[in-house]
Amino acid sequence: MTSFEPGTTQPAPSSLPGSQSRPGSPTVAVVATTPETAVADMGRAMDLAGISQFLSPEIKTFLKVNISWQHWYPACSTTPWQIEGVTKALEALGHKDLVAAHNGTVVVNSYEGELKNKHKAAQLKVGLSDIHLDSEPNGWIDYKPKAEMLVLDDIFPEGIQIPESFPGTNIVHLPTMKTHVFTTMTGAMKNAFGGLLHRKRHWTHSVIHETLTDLLAIQQEIHPGLFAVMDGTFAGDGPGPRAMRWHIKDRILASNDQVAIDAVAAKMMGFDPMSIKFIRLAHERGLGCGDVSKINIVGEDISQTNWQFTGVENTFASRGQKLIYWGPLKPLEKMLLRSPIVGWAFLASNLYHNGYWLKTKGRRRINAALKTEWGKLFESY
Repeated sequence: MTSFEPGTTQPAPSSLPGSQSRPGSPTVAVVATTPETAVADMGRAMDLAGISQFLSPEIKTFLKVNISWQHWYPACSTTPWQIEGVTKALEALGHKDLVAAHNGTVVVNSYEGELKNKHKAAQLKVGLSDIHLDSEPNGWIDYKPKAEMLVLDDIFPEGIQIPESFPGTNIVHLPTMKTHVFTTMTGAMKNAFGGLLHRKRHWTHSVIHETLTDLLAIQQEIHPGLFAVMDGTFAGDGPGPRAMRWHIKDRILASNDQVAIDAVAAKMMGFDPMSIKFIRLAHERGLGCGDVSKINIVGEDISQTNWQFTGVENTFASRGQKLIYWGPLKPLEKMLLRSPIVGWAFLASNLYHNGYWLKTKGRRRINAALKTEWGKLFESY
């Protein structure tokens, strides 16, 4: 296993097919896929990205599942074939202690999401055990980062807490390719937001870019191995993660560099990666590479790829949140979101997304997606 110091970019393999080797540069694999080959293609992407050099099979490995909504919606949450393919690929490399890690949020029930997104079905298919971090028996422990924090020490002056089960383990993040109302796009770096911070994580939304940077620094301190496999079979454009327009893009990305995989995904979606604050901050702090020109992209040629996603659209709910985080309601943020009356915000979000939006637009888009070949694969689990 390649050794590295926290806060540095791990070296990429130099002999991968299609790689234009740059010494010291990270590798991101981009693989075309189909519903018939998706499970095997997960392993192919992982192999191209050199996973065996970054994750020791002797260490417990968590597969960090993304549940952005308890309802299934294309591109919103980890796909069942993502769980199946990554698990099988890791087992083929000798990994025996694999666990799917789920987290809920103040507006998303992870147990319901595990069922409706068919994560449970995929886990049962491959014999993968799971934990739900919010109700984990071992709970949460205080952690004092070695790296200087940009915001977390200020947001949580009483101390930063992380899951007790995480230190000393590998993490494989399972994000999807999609846009986000707060961060333009969301990928591997934001996937840690759900697992590494407790239920008060919404306190950090006004400084979300700095928070994601802090969390990556913590991950590099506590995890011997970090990797990400991103699903772009369905990709989401617009006011993500729950009110997007879905597109079939038939792609899988993989990398050990969380910054680099997000930068490549951003580039493919049509964004300038270094203009996205969390990518730029992480790059500047040496936590990974956000400069696509310095990344070894293997597999597919993405030099001309531009999906022209927008990433700047809002929903009724996100407009209200932004008024609190960055607008005229900022002076009321602590009262509105950190006091007992915060329940109003959670109720409003659920009424909008689970009620109005799902019934007026979402259900129609879901039904259309289920008629596609990827939708049929989803229903097969």
